[in-house]
Amino acid sequence: MQAVADSLFRALADPTRRALFERLARDGEQTVHALTSRAGVSQPAVSKHLIVLKVAGLVRDRREGRETHFSARPKALEPLTDWLGHYDAFWRDHFERLGTTLDKM
Repeated sequence: MQAVADSLFRALADPTRRALFERLARDGEQTVHALTSRAGVSQPAVSKHLIVLKVAGLVRDRREGRETHFSARPKALEPLTDWLGHYDAFWRDHFERLGTTLDKM
């Protein structure tokens, strides 16, 4: 599980990759050409970023003729939400204990 979370964190650490993932999640399936037109980087750079996202399981691709279409896989973020949930419980418990201590004072 840790390896999966590490892969997701690495993939999303780059702001261009995060923007590509967010755009696909928000706007739905798009071609590499469409993604490149608004990415602010070259088509080869977009393609490299998409490969990293694909290897991490965050996007899937499908060929249609000469074009490749990409779509987001938001469910792939579940290991991160699980990881963050652990810390949510940790901090919630600490704040409850702090509140109890402050109430006693």
